[in-house]
Amino acid sequence: MAILNFKGKAFVQNYHLQVKYHQLIPCKSKSLTDKVSLHDNLIIHGDNLKALKALLPTYAGKIKCIYIDPPYNTGNEKWAYNDNVNSPMMQDWLGKVVDKEDLTRHDKWLCMMTPRLKLLRELLTEDGIIFVSIDDNEVHRLRMLMDEVFGEHNFVALLPTVMNLKGNQDQFGFAGTHEYTIVFARNVDTVKVGQFDLEQGELDSWNEDECGFFKKGAPLKATGAEATRADRPKMYYPIFVSEKDEICVTDDDICPDELKGSKYVAVYPLTDGREMRWRWEKAKTKKDSKDIIVVRDSNGGISLYKKQRPGLNGVPSRKPKTLFYKPEYSSGNGTSQIKEIFGQKVFDNPKPLELLRDFVHLGSNSNDSDIILDSTAGSGTTAHAVLELNKEDGGNRRFILVECEDYADKITAERVRRVIKGVKSAKDENLKKGLGGTFSYFELGDTIEMESILSGDKLPLYKEVARYVFYTATGEEFDEKQIDEKLNFIGESREYLVYLFYKPDIDYLKATALTLDRAQALGPYKDKRRLVFAPTKYLDQDHLDSLRIDFAQLPFEIYKLVK
Repeated sequence: MAILNFKGKAFVQNYHLQVKYHQLIPCKSKSLTDKVSLHDNLIIHGDNLKALKALLPTYAGKIKCIYIDPPYNTGNEKWAYNDNVNSPMMQDWLGKVVDKEDLTRHDKWLCMMTPRLKLLRELLTEDGIIFVSIDDNEVHRLRMLMDEVFGEHNFVALLPTVMNLKGNQDQFGFAGTHEYTIVFARNVDTVKVGQFDLEQGELDSWNEDECGFFKKGAPLKATGAEATRADRPKMYYPIFVSEKDEICVTDDDICPDELKGSKYVAVYPLTDGREMRWRWEKAKTKKDSKDIIVVRDSNGGISLYKKQRPGLNGVPSRKPKTLFYKPEYSSGNGTSQIKEIFGQKVFDNPKPLELLRDFVHLGSNSNDSDIILDSTAGSGTTAHAVLELNKEDGGNRRFILVECEDYADKITAERVRRVIKGVKSAKDENLKKGLGGTFSYFELGDTIEMESILSGDKLPLYKEVARYVFYTATGEEFDEKQIDEKLNFIGESREYLVYLFYKPDIDYLKATALTLDRAQALGPYKDKRRLVFAPTKYLDQDHLDSLRIDFAQLPFEIYKLVK
């Protein structure tokens, strides 16, 4: 595989591992729910790299579909490099706007994208999929970077995405009509890309019977290599067809003289008198005889065909084409939709709703409570798309949005509030009535650094420390519902029952230790060892072993067991 080199690559290859975990602070006043929870639809305000790291304890390996719309690096977007990497060169980059005159703008962009893509990969399910919008400025570099991060064998598609059919007349030489969407899988062997339902006009070639939709497919008679009777002797047998085009197959290959008042004739797989074979074995033909179409020619000859049936939910559908185009994808539609919701233009270049709806549809399943993540949320189109799809198909999808800019509440979250409650001036009836749903709003808080316990400075909340130590110790999903602070219990992993002796109180921390009484009060073993976090201990190793306890002292930076 070709290697992509750029300035700063050596410093950002593992930078995502060095990013500190941060607290996620619930904000009830900005949420639209009775109970703020990290297991609700989420809108998070803060730096997206830090927010992605903060989501790992709860959502690692849980996100089914990711969509991001990063800066295209055109030189006109006024984005700045802000990752505090320990490199003099990159420290000099901090806070400086990247414009067209910046000779390192491609290097900076790649340094910004690398750790984010690595964290996004960690968040994806094994059968997850990621869609990334981009244009000509960085499409070739992004493809190579994603080859490295996701593995080039997990490439799914590069979709030219038509956003302006008239063409941009300001471009040199050619009037640009499209940008691109790069699609990768976490594991291409397990991912399933959805399909589009056929439009009404496309259904004209389909028929319907008691089993659902069908149309004529391939001949039931085999063709090509190994298609003769000699190749598959057991697949050469008569299929009996009645005057009413009913199918009958007998075990003894003897034609029923009459069945249900209809005479039958034997049909064999012959080509110019040459004995061929059927595509189906006899047992399958008997079982699935309703999926055979009888076609008679003008000379009375009979040909048999397999019914072609749709594979998804019994509804005729088709694979999405690699040229991604619908009139609704027009970039102007995104602006019109924002104006309809807010009454005025409040956001530049929002993505059109229909485009994001289709990405979410192709990347998720309505029946599986799939989670969709957008870490460059902008105006909130992704959340709108998820809610609209759920309204349409009764799905249980959830969304997670991350937005770093100050408009996260007034535009991103406000759009979601309005589409949930309803937009009275909307033309669409569902939007007018409201799409329904809830969301919890979180602010990115301080870092979770255990050394702060020593000084008592900015002590994190119990729940945040629990989330941090459970995930870093076990590598498994943290479920806050398991917490029992009275018992100091924070959760159960495949190997451990995990306990945390902690309060955001310096006097408590100075006075608390794992004693014999506390150890004996932890409860039953449940055939697992107990992993106990506490400021100190007053037990020797023999006592710990007899009680099946592994002890981890606070403060600490990271404590991760080897699996």
